[in-house]
Amino acid sequence: MVVKLLTVDLHFPDCSSLKEKRFVLASLKARLRKRFNVSVAEVDYHDKWQRCLLAITMVGTDRRIVDTGCDKVLRFIEGDHRLSVSDTTQEIR
Repeated sequence: MVVKLLTVDLHFPDCSSLKEKRFVLASLKARLRKRFNVSVAEVDYHDKWQRCLLAITMVGTDRRIVDTGCDKVLRFIEGDHRLSVSDTTQEIR
């Protein structure tokens, strides 16, 4: 079994309140869960209205498939015009 943790530091340049950030973030998390079958959680910067740290995990039996899936997740996030990716880290277990 392979578990991959992908952390993504996000910036929301157009958000002017926590309510706007939560709206964008809830939409993104729901689309990631539905499309890629991953676990997603906001793990830091809860009180910052233009920043978020997302933790995304994917589990599989083949490392190649998990790596490819996480790459697709990252490309999907980068394609969202409402946010920008500041930094990413990846960890395999």
